[in-house]
Amino acid sequence: MRFRHPDGSTVHLAYCTNVHPAETLDGVLAQLRDYCEPVRRRLGRDRLGIGLWLARDAAHALVTDPSALRGLRTELDRRGLEVVTLNGFPYEGFGAEEVKYRVYKPDWADPERLAHTTDLARVLAGLLPDDVTEGSISTLPLAWRTVHDGERAATALAALVTLAERLDALAELTGRSIRIGLEPEPGCTVETTADAIAPLTEIGHDRIGICVDTCHLATSFEDPHTALDALTQARVPVVKSQLSAALHAEHPHLPEVREALAAFDEPRFLHQTRTATAAGLRGTDDLGEALHTDALPDASPWRAHFHVPLHAAPAAPLTSTLPVLKSALTRLVGGPHPLTRHLEVETYTWQALPPELRPRARPQLADGITAELALARDLLTDLGLKELP
Repeated sequence: MRFRHPDGSTVHLAYCTNVHPAETLDGVLAQLRDYCEPVRRRLGRDRLGIGLWLARDAAHALVTDPSALRGLRTELDRRGLEVVTLNGFPYEGFGAEEVKYRVYKPDWADPERLAHTTDLARVLAGLLPDDVTEGSISTLPLAWRTVHDGERAATALAALVTLAERLDALAELTGRSIRIGLEPEPGCTVETTADAIAPLTEIGHDRIGICVDTCHLATSFEDPHTALDALTQARVPVVKSQLSAALHAEHPHLPEVREALAAFDEPRFLHQTRTATAAGLRGTDDLGEALHTDALPDASPWRAHFHVPLHAAPAAPLTSTLPVLKSALTRLVGGPHPLTRHLEVETYTWQALPPELRPRARPQLADGITAELALARDLLTDLGLKELP
């Protein structure tokens, strides 16, 4: 979906396909048929943006076989779909029964991460619509914190510098500018937007910036306006923003709140949990650790890294951090010029929701994704953007 900003520029809105598990190109093509096109039709649009997640094997197939890349581009066109952004965070196995810490491997100190992201950039350059010259890719924020020592940190930054050089060469060859955004996430080396400023300033290249995920922003209790103002002052480009909402518990000391939270403590994804105290941010790596140990104080609200549907906050006594998303979006695109032109709804946890909230079949999931995009569309038009055909 495209929107005209009051300054005349185009802002793109997509939904991320990492909600649909697929490791191969055939699986990706099936997603376009089974979900992406049906969502477009439900929205009544001739064109729908999707943020593709391409696992290692799918990306490799596309970058090594020009006919496969042309075929994907043709299929996108045929189904009224377009791609300006990729989710390059998960490497493979995102649809596995247990993902947890595996999603952070390989990290930016491993050569596989540089190779994979280079492949993604080359693929995206070939998928961009004819009238679009800028693409974006989100990636993990260097590494999970416990494995990141000084030597690996230096290796990771060197890899990103190499990537920037490759992106420069790609732009010269294709005329397409691809940018990469580190996506701060709780528990990682770069946990907050503030943590991103130093390494990105050290790299000092405008093709390497930040991806602001509003669920992660909220989970770390960052104020959106403060965070985005600091990025602007540091001249760190916001390559893209993922529109998502975290799980919020206002009174975690109450038994009924603990019981409600326990329904979201599931075995597939990591749900880092945080609370803001007078001494600073406190946290656990997973929701179960917060619930079943004394590791996290419960005198103040808790937030958990669980991407809940934008249009359907959990039932009381829980809620979501949708207000944080709205505040961030106001700063991102509500000013005289947008801070980013690539927005992506990223609720990948539909099948990890408590059983009574999960979609029962494909049509229900398509309905839910449609409702999220409709909400995002309304937020953008309320900020003065005009939806384009």
